[in-house]
Amino acid sequence: MHGGNCRFMELLESELSVSELKQRRVVSIGSKVCPVKGTSTVHGLVQSIATRRPRRKDAFFVMDVGELVRLWEKWVVALPRIRPFYAVKCNPEPALIAALAALGAGFDCASQAEIDAVLAAGVSPDRIVYANPCKDEDHVKYAAEVGVNLTTFDSVEEVRKLCKCHPKMAALLRIKVDDSSANVRMGVKYGALPEEVDGILETAVAAGIRVSGVSFHIGSGASHGKVFASAIASAKLVFDRALQLGLPPMHVLNLGGGFTAGEQFEDAAATIASALESHFDDDVPDLTLIAEPGRYFAQTVFSEATRVIGKRVRGVQREYWVNDGLYGSMLCIIHEGITLTAWPLACKSRPENPTCEGTETYVSTVFGPTCSGLDRVVVGHPLPELEIDDWLVFPNMGAYSSSLASNFNGFSTSNLKTHLLCSHPF
Repeated sequence: MHGGNCRFMELLESELSVSELKQRRVVSIGSKVCPVKGTSTVHGLVQSIATRRPRRKDAFFVMDVGELVRLWEKWVVALPRIRPFYAVKCNPEPALIAALAALGAGFDCASQAEIDAVLAAGVSPDRIVYANPCKDEDHVKYAAEVGVNLTTFDSVEEVRKLCKCHPKMAALLRIKVDDSSANVRMGVKYGALPEEVDGILETAVAAGIRVSGVSFHIGSGASHGKVFASAIASAKLVFDRALQLGLPPMHVLNLGGGFTAGEQFEDAAATIASALESHFDDDVPDLTLIAEPGRYFAQTVFSEATRVIGKRVRGVQREYWVNDGLYGSMLCIIHEGITLTAWPLACKSRPENPTCEGTETYVSTVFGPTCSGLDRVVVGHPLPELEIDDWLVFPNMGAYSSSLASNFNGFSTSNLKTHLLCSHPF
């Protein structure tokens, strides 16, 4: 694994040869991905792109591959027993998928299109879990055709669907767990209740479906990792109950998503290690552990650069319009319940001081480009005096951003380009 990482970083830090990257399938360079060499910070890269000729006008993303590798190494150290299966729904950027594939990740796919995107990066189907508890029958048949043989389910109806469309598919029973600390709760939609477990397992056995283990999800963006303890304990009860019902021993535990970078991840890793030792290590020695992190690998890896397209001065306050917003990549404001931050890059108005360091700031509101009154990006944010064609850069924009974008009001924000950089030497 580490040897592959070194080669991956070597390619990115050299000439970033598009043909070589394509050939090795390390980074898929398509119409959306534009590698840029010679810069090692988001600030430097954005400034380089914004000031080149011809001038760049569309908003764009920056993907920091160095940050991605740093997060991967942190995962390997903190959770060495658990193989991450990246949740493609979080951010399906081809370069991100290919980079994670090169690092050794598996992938959590929820649709035929996501399966196709992962296979296109050269990933073998045995590195994919079809982690959607309620699937379209045609998508299940497609999974059978391409060799994706592991899925999740949480109802007797889904058992019948698997029996009809992909009887060789191994299945993980997804159970409902506490997700009250999450930004987006998943239990309102998915997860078998304790009183439903027996009936679902018995139906699966009768139908000839191989139940290989248990899956759960503590919710997207959980605020703390302690909830993993009760979730793992609940999963062990299902392992035990399956044996009591005469099922073959289960051997896979899928800890789902909910991971975020920072203190929450450290808290989660410690909680998971302790809970596994308490509930599984003595009873299931051949246990296979996987998880479905999305936000953990995507959020801090991406920044978005937006151009100021409008301005209004109202007393001591400033109002700006930028060329992406709530109906584009910033729907995460509502979907995730988060507050964005921004830093200025005054390429036009202050070329001698583009970061506006030391200049006076004003209470500012930033709007997106559409005519919707809901399209407000930040409110009451301190910003220096900016002019039209200056830039605002939003960090931590990788999770549920571009994947949720639309073309509402005729603004094409669902297909923004991504530029690559490497901020850390490896």
